[in-house]
Amino acid sequence: MASHDEKVMRDGSPISHDVDPTDQHLPAGRYLATRLTTLKPPLAKAPNPIRLLRMLNLQQWLFFFVAFIAWTWDAFDFFTVSLTVEQLAEEFGKTNRDITWGITLVLMLRSVGAIIFGIASDRYGRKWPFIVNNILFIILELGTAFTQTYQQFLAVRALFGIAMGGLYGNAAATALEDCPPEARGIISGMLQQGYAFGYLLATAFARGLVDTTSHGWRPLFWFGACPPVLIIIFRFFLPETVSFRERVAARKAQGSIAGTFVKEGKVALRRHWILLIYLVLLMAGFNFMSHGSQDLYPTMLTNQFNFSHNAVTVTQVVANLGAMTGGTVIGYCSQIFGRRFSIIVMCILGGALLYPYSFTKSHSVTAAAFFEQFCVQGAWGVIPIHLMELSPGSFRTFVVGTSYQLGNLVSSASSTIEATIGERFPLPPKRQGGREIKRYDYGKVICIFMACVYVYVIVLTFFGPERRGRSMDVEHDSDMAEVRGGHLDGGNVARHDQRQHQRHEDAGEVSSMDEERAVETQQQKEVV
Repeated sequence: MASHDEKVMRDGSPISHDVDPTDQHLPAGRYLATRLTTLKPPLAKAPNPIRLLRMLNLQQWLFFFVAFIAWTWDAFDFFTVSLTVEQLAEEFGKTNRDITWGITLVLMLRSVGAIIFGIASDRYGRKWPFIVNNILFIILELGTAFTQTYQQFLAVRALFGIAMGGLYGNAAATALEDCPPEARGIISGMLQQGYAFGYLLATAFARGLVDTTSHGWRPLFWFGACPPVLIIIFRFFLPETVSFRERVAARKAQGSIAGTFVKEGKVALRRHWILLIYLVLLMAGFNFMSHGSQDLYPTMLTNQFNFSHNAVTVTQVVANLGAMTGGTVIGYCSQIFGRRFSIIVMCILGGALLYPYSFTKSHSVTAAAFFEQFCVQGAWGVIPIHLMELSPGSFRTFVVGTSYQLGNLVSSASSTIEATIGERFPLPPKRQGGREIKRYDYGKVICIFMACVYVYVIVLTFFGPERRGRSMDVEHDSDMAEVRGGHLDGGNVARHDQRQHQRHEDAGEVSSMDEERAVETQQQKEVV
């Protein structure tokens, strides 16, 4: 019997032909035997990126922009502490290490927020949990700015971790679940780079707002509380996504929205628990990859290679520009070569660049930093849509957000691990300001650590599933079909194709593949 997912995209390219990882009756041997064959790049037709972007209608673009801006500012608010560690330590009479607990608490509690807001977003919609999230950002950034003691600071940042963890899954769902399948790759890459863009903005505004007035570090946090007001207004005037409205209609048709939601949860947990574990393990690897390549890197430049603060800033900015470029480009390429193949290639290239990235002692390391972060964030650019396509439709926000944040929790000790190992590779100390400063070969540690992480991600990605081009409509959701007590029939396929045809017709993007898809739909009806 034909699969319930579309076999062909609107540009004529096939969707991923991977086996369904949720198939309860699929023998493990058969699944493993398909790992190599399904890795073969589909070499799908590559439309001009501009043409892909034009496929999005106005509402889809608005959904993307509100998600991108929110994710960007989420990152901005996170990095406000990272960029003011010394000032906060002086304010509260603590060491830099004490202040970093404010960062650690955020990382630890993000998974709590992902669970709370993920379930709320899948049950009540994307809109209002998104708005509540941003209201919390305003309150907690202002709260941080007005803290007077170290204990108050830690308490506020712990709450901020819950709020921060709730946004990612919602932003991904808002930006991607209504996105035309052909444009998902490039939109995914663009969305993910909001994090790097947020870091660049935080760096720029920290330069202009920290220690430039009598209020010291506080103006940066005051400013950080302002843009979420505009984000809330922006989201307030947008509706729920089309995909979520259709899911609500399907739940109503079952007689009870809440009851159907609970049934969907039971089905999703029973059918997808292995997949959920896999996604957490995958996200742990990806977060180790980003934190392992970034967190200790400025310390390496200053401590080991004696870079000035300005030189470190330039290197970091260039590296983040590489990250933004890589995420967008490889997100687009994943639509051509496949999600898993794109991730693996980026890991291989990133591994090849580790030596110049961690052993170049001159300012030429800036070029290596650009391309290393191009690879790291190039692989990351695939992640939003890869997670969305793998996640069960009923709990898409919950699964995407929770797997990402639990992976973040696992990897939160990356810098501590690297720093601890670095102490085993001491270098001759240097004198600065009349005192002796210990030096360590952090470059060697980063190189070894990242090599291990790349191997881990390659292996996990190779043996993992892929569902490129999967339909995100409720009519093609096998979990909902089971809740209904039936299966996906040809009528559902026909209605989906009719609606998709109308969407593309409205956008002027009707494909020459419509005739072939009509034939396939008829074949599916006959089989059913």
